[in-house]
Amino acid sequence: MTGMAVEDTAEAIPRGPVGKTRLFFARHWHRGAPGQPAPAWALRFCYGMWLTAFVFKLLGSSWDMSWHFRWLRDDLAPPHLINTVGTVIIVVLVAIHSYTGLGCDRGSLRLMQAGLAVFLIAAPLDVINHRVNGLDLTAWSPSHMMLYLGTGIMQAGVLLGWLRLSPPGRFRTGVLLALWAFFLENTFFPNGQQEYGILGLRSWERGTPEAEPTLLSFAAQQIGHPVDRAAVMHFTMPIPDWVYLLWGIGVSALVLALARRTVGLRWTALTVTAAYVAYRCVMWPLLLGLNFPVSTVPFYLLAVGLAVDLAYRTPRPALSGAILVTALGYGAFWLQSQLRPLLLGDSQTESAPPAAYWTAAVTAAGLLALWGLARRRVPA
Repeated sequence: MTGMAVEDTAEAIPRGPVGKTRLFFARHWHRGAPGQPAPAWALRFCYGMWLTAFVFKLLGSSWDMSWHFRWLRDDLAPPHLINTVGTVIIVVLVAIHSYTGLGCDRGSLRLMQAGLAVFLIAAPLDVINHRVNGLDLTAWSPSHMMLYLGTGIMQAGVLLGWLRLSPPGRFRTGVLLALWAFFLENTFFPNGQQEYGILGLRSWERGTPEAEPTLLSFAAQQIGHPVDRAAVMHFTMPIPDWVYLLWGIGVSALVLALARRTVGLRWTALTVTAAYVAYRCVMWPLLLGLNFPVSTVPFYLLAVGLAVDLAYRTPRPALSGAILVTALGYGAFWLQSQLRPLLLGDSQTESAPPAAYWTAAVTAAGLLALWGLARRRVPA
């Protein structure tokens, strides 16, 4: 296949990133069409840098969500700067792919370029939106959704490039699993609004608000209220209850179904989900130790990942998946929502956001239709 990695030469390849960067520019910095054959070491190094960029963006965005539930927005806040490091790395990588044609084919390159363009358009629009509309904390605002969309399109391009160009083996599989975990995190990210918001609301009700007084006052002024429960609800929980599970279970299951189909391992979906949930479990004590707001952790996603993998072991994965994901996902969420308050005996303690269970029917129908369509359009 055009653009596949070629065997490394006998010449020693530097181990460090600086040495590899110098070697790459010395040997390969010349213009070429997408699909140029790349040495295996260069392909691994390039996609390793993509993973590095996504790590910076992941850390920055995770801290950013918590930051906004404590303080007023600041363009130069540390979480934004960490995220910007990842964005700068991505800009450099897309420029290298575009100029040299290495490490990508035409389709994957177009997705990388389009995703970066959407993200770079959305970033200043988000700044303008905050200048005009004030706080706009919700993770579901149009400018924020453009940021997620741009990142998701970029990640789709990276996934496609690695799928088409990387040689078979454990390293290929490991990178694919990592890329799908990043894709799942970016897709699920807007649900953090409810996961942080419910704990923020409960902390205010207990008389120990996590948000600084200036943030609460600003949020209340936006709707012409004193700092009362209505104002805090508007600030912490502005999203209808039906959104959370429809997105968190239905859309996440579609992402995991695609991951399972492209990677092909028996427990792909559960592995990807476990990696994401484990990351959330690590961030929880870190944020708490730094005295930042924490969120509920979506442990129920493990049941969604398990359901997707089990569905692929049946003759009709789309039908089985719609049933299993809905039953196990909604059941696990209900169990999570009951367990912690029951153990602690505290009605003001929450382990999951409020959710509308009637969305189970919509989730099942949507999964049946879209999963079946994806199986016909996405090659295994």
